[in-house]
Amino acid sequence: MSVSVSQLTAANDVRTRLTVAGLALLMAPASPSATLGSNAASRERSSCTSYAGLPGGFGTDVHAGMLYIPSGELVPGSPHGYPEERGGSRVYVPGFWLDRTEVTYAQFSAFVRATGYVTSAERSGAAPVFHEPSARDRDRAGDYSWWRLANGASWRDPEARGQAARELANRPVVQVAHADALAYARWLGRTLPSELQWEYAAKAGRDSEALHREPRDARGRPAANFWQGDFPVHNDREDGFESSAPVGCFAPNAFGLFDMLGNVWEWTSSAYTSSHRADDAVGAAADGGRTPACSEPSISAARLVIKGGSFLCSANFCARYRVAARHAQEADQPAMHLGFRTALAATP
Repeated sequence: MSVSVSQLTAANDVRTRLTVAGLALLMAPASPSATLGSNAASRERSSCTSYAGLPGGFGTDVHAGMLYIPSGELVPGSPHGYPEERGGSRVYVPGFWLDRTEVTYAQFSAFVRATGYVTSAERSGAAPVFHEPSARDRDRAGDYSWWRLANGASWRDPEARGQAARELANRPVVQVAHADALAYARWLGRTLPSELQWEYAAKAGRDSEALHREPRDARGRPAANFWQGDFPVHNDREDGFESSAPVGCFAPNAFGLFDMLGNVWEWTSSAYTSSHRADDAVGAAADGGRTPACSEPSISAARLVIKGGSFLCSANFCARYRVAARHAQEADQPAMHLGFRTALAATP
């Protein structure tokens, strides 16, 4: 469910104790006033909401906030998803480093303070913002009636409603175009993950059928931040969040990575093609009704792959909260549900 300006005119089985322990290792010390609850769920939520947004060693340790992903093999995509997910062949993925969480506002703020960088949305003066449309809006504009181009929206105020970036310190930074994300990565001597690296890390050595379904745990509770309810008119907020969540509020995958599904879409460095096959011939196969339709907006600029889905992905509209899901996004187009994480090649 990516966004284009041209259209604006109209899971896992990791123990909870690993979540808490992993957050403790990753994150800066919690606020002294933060109190962990007596049960596992409250401990998870308290750990993520009390995180200051900067990993330990940030600015001094080249691998601050990162996790080493060991080499292995991957069959990208899925035979059960959308047409563009099909046709992958087994490939070898060398080991690499990857951010354990999406890049936060605190991290991006540090970059801007150090460099004076100005993002694409700041220069243009506007960016796409989601709103729940009225029945009249839907009748008049149809698909994408829930997006508007908001003056003043940028990473500093992602929804153009006076919400300062410092209030969002532990949430994933959004309203960043691809060049903005890449500039941050290069500041740290890093880059953006390729599509293959991202999906390999997200699958974490697994390829079970559960990875191709809505992300829920063994008790049926949301295992990621996505839309529960009738998109775009009613969000049940079963996962506890209406928009983006602080990073690390859900259990990590088997590699120890947080929020690889849901929360916000993530940029990759890979150019978008219509399938995993080199000749792009796959894509017309019937879906058998297993996944709902998800129209793609017309895109005129260079397109790159985004992965992971977001808090706006729902079962009834665009079920891309799965590791195999992929979508195209204009390289110069930020959005309020699109962020990133960085990668670093392993030292030989």
